[in-house]
Amino acid sequence: MAEGAAAAVGAGPDVNTAGNPTEIAMAYLQDETDGDVANLNLGELDLTTDEFILDEVDIHIQANLEDDLVKEALKTGVDLRQYSKQVESELQRIEQASIKDYIKESQNIALLHNQITACDSILERMEGMLSGFQSDLSSISSEIQTLQQQSVSMNVRLKNRQAVRSHLSQLVDELVVPGAMISTILDSPVTEQEFLEQLHELNNKINFAKELSFRETLACSDIQDIVDRLKLKAVSKIREFILQKIYSFRKPMTNYQIPQNTLLKYRFFYQFLLANERTVAKEIRDEYVDTMSKIYYSYFKSYSGRLLKVQYEEVADKDDLMGVEDTAKKGFFSKPSLKSRNTIFTLGQRGAILSPAELEGPILVPHTAQRGDSRYPYETLFRSQHYALLDNGCREFLFLSDFFMVAGNSALDLFNSIMGKTLSMFLKSMSTYVSDCYDSIAVFLCIHIILRFRAITAKRNIPALDKYWEAVLELLWPRFELILEMNIHSIRNTDPQKLGVLDTRPHYITRRYAEFSSAIVSINQTFPNERTNALLGQLQVEVENFVLKMAAEFPSRRDQLIFLINNYDMMLSVLMERAADDSKEVEGFQQLLLARTQEFIEEILSPPFGGMIAFVKEAEALMEKGQLERLKNEEARITQLVRGFSSTWKQSVEAMSQDVMRSFTNFKNGTSIIQGALTQLIQYYHGFHKILNQPTFRSLAVRSELINLHHLMVEVKKHKPNF
Repeated sequence: MAEGAAAAVGAGPDVNTAGNPTEIAMAYLQDETDGDVANLNLGELDLTTDEFILDEVDIHIQANLEDDLVKEALKTGVDLRQYSKQVESELQRIEQASIKDYIKESQNIALLHNQITACDSILERMEGMLSGFQSDLSSISSEIQTLQQQSVSMNVRLKNRQAVRSHLSQLVDELVVPGAMISTILDSPVTEQEFLEQLHELNNKINFAKELSFRETLACSDIQDIVDRLKLKAVSKIREFILQKIYSFRKPMTNYQIPQNTLLKYRFFYQFLLANERTVAKEIRDEYVDTMSKIYYSYFKSYSGRLLKVQYEEVADKDDLMGVEDTAKKGFFSKPSLKSRNTIFTLGQRGAILSPAELEGPILVPHTAQRGDSRYPYETLFRSQHYALLDNGCREFLFLSDFFMVAGNSALDLFNSIMGKTLSMFLKSMSTYVSDCYDSIAVFLCIHIILRFRAITAKRNIPALDKYWEAVLELLWPRFELILEMNIHSIRNTDPQKLGVLDTRPHYITRRYAEFSSAIVSINQTFPNERTNALLGQLQVEVENFVLKMAAEFPSRRDQLIFLINNYDMMLSVLMERAADDSKEVEGFQQLLLARTQEFIEEILSPPFGGMIAFVKEAEALMEKGQLERLKNEEARITQLVRGFSSTWKQSVEAMSQDVMRSFTNFKNGTSIIQGALTQLIQYYHGFHKILNQPTFRSLAVRSELINLHHLMVEVKKHKPNF
C-alpha cells in the first residue's frame, strides 16, 4: 500500500478525472503523506551515496545536536530508536486525523476548485478584453496626434489667411477712392472742415500710390488717373485761396495779422502743396515774401518818418560838452527857453524808459502826439520804433516757422528775405542820426534799450533779430565812447580863468559831471560794461583835477577848502540819489570830502583857538618824549590861553557857526561841519585839561579858572544849528 501511495504522490492527483469530492481530497492527502515519507527515506538513503562527504556529515550532526529537542532527549537518556518509533506513530496518527479533516472538507475544497477554475476563465476573458482595449487606445492616440497636427496646420493657414486678408484689406482701402472724397474735393469750399479732412485722405492716397509705384504694383495704375486729377483740382483751389489771402494784405489800413491767423488755421494747405506741387508752393512763398517785404518796409518807413516829427527840436551839438563855458546862450542848467527842452547831462525822468512798464508799453502814435503838441527825446522814439520791430519781427518769425515749416538757418534766411530791406533802412537811418548826435545819455539809453530787447527775444527763443541787435550796438557803442571822450577832453582842456567870476558854490561843470555820472552809473548797473566803467573812471579823474585847478584860483586856503567841500558834497549827493552806495564813484568822493572837511575844521578853529591848539599839540609831543618840563616856565602863556578861551569862546563859536552856514550851500553839510568843529574843539580843550593836570602844572593858580569840561559840552550843544 505504501508503494501505491508513493506512486500516486509521484504522479500527482488528476483533478480532471476525479469523480467525487472525497476521492479528490483523499488523493491530495495521500500525495502529501507519501511525499513526507519519501523525503524521509531519501534523507536516509543519502547517507549511503558515494557523493557523501564525511565533513559535511559532521557539520550536519553538529547542527542537529544544537537543536533544543535533541539536547533534551540526550539529557534524559531517551532511547533514540524507541523515540523514533514513537514519533513515527505520532505522525501516523496525525496523518489519519488530517485525512479525516480533508475528507470532511472535501465538498468545500471541490467547490473552491470549481470557483478557481471559473475565475481563471473569467480572468482570461478579461485579459482578452483589456488587450482589445489597449489596441483600441493605441489607435485612438495615433488618431489624436493626427488631429493635433491637422489642427496646427489649419491654425497656421488661418493666420496666414488673416494676415493676407489684413494687408489686402488695407491695400484695397488705400486704393479705393470714395465718391465722398471726389465730390468734396471738386465742389466744397476749401474753408470747410470736410474739405480739409478729405484733403488729408487724398494726401495719404497720393503717398500710398507713390509707394506702390516703387513696388511696381499693378493695381496702382487703376487709381493713378483719378488721384492725379483730384490732386490738380485741390492744388488749384488751394493756390487760389492762399493767394487771395496774401493779396488781401495789400489793402490799405488792413490788419495783416487777421489773414495770417487764417492761414495758420489752414497750414496743411501749404504742406500739401510742398509735398505734391513744389512749383506752386514756391510761387506762393515768393508772393508772400514779396508782399510782406513791401508792407513792412512801407509801414516802418512811414512810421519812422512820422516819429521824427515829434522829436525835440533842440538837440545837442558838438559844442554841448561838459567843459564848455556856461554862457547865457547855452544855459544847460538854467531854465530852458522852451518848456519841453531836452537836457543832455541830466537823466531826470528819461531813465523811466528802461522800466518794464514803459519798455514794453504801447508804441507812440505820431498823429496823436502831434495833435497834442507833445515832443519826446530821441530814446523814446527809438524805443517805440524798435518795440514795434521786435513785436512784428517775433510774430513774423513764428508765422514763417509754423506756416512754411522752416527751422534753423532756413527760417532765418526766409525772415531776412522779408525783413532785410526794413532792417537795412533802420540801420541807415540810425547811422545818419548817430553820426551827428552829441547827446550821450540818449545814445546810452538806446544801447540799454537794445540790450533789454535782445534779452526779451532770447527769452522768447526768437533768434531772428540777433544779428540786427549786434549791428545796432556796433553803431551805438563807438559813438557813445566818442562823445564821452570828447567830454573828457573838454574838461581836461578847460581854462579856469575863462570861466567867469570865482565863486565858492558848486561849479556848473561839476554839477554837469555829477548829473551825467549818476545817470550813466544808474543805467549801467543792470548790464555792466567794463569799457564804460573805464571811461567814467577817466572822466572822474579829469573832474577831480578840474576841481583842484579851480580851487587853486582862490587866494586863501579857506576859500579853496570851501570850494572843494561844496563841489565834493554836491557831486556825492547827486551820485547817491541814483548810484549804489558802494559804487566806485561814491566811495572816491566820500574819501575826498572827509579829508577836505577835516582840513577845513582845523582851518576855522585856528583863528580863534589857534594858540590853545598849538600849545596842546606841542605839549602832547613833549609828553610822548617825557620832556614836558621844558614848558614849566610858560606860566604866562598858559594863563593867557586859559583866560582868553574863557572870555571869548562863546562869541568865537557863534561867529564860526554863522560863517560856516554862510559858506556852504548844503545846510546839512554845513551842520555836519559845525558839529565836527565843535567836537574837535572839545577834544582840544579836553587835551588842554589833561596837560594842565600833569605834575608840572598842578601848582598853577590859573587852573582854577578852567571851564568844567562837562559844562563846556552842555554850553556847546546850545550852539548847534537846527534846521
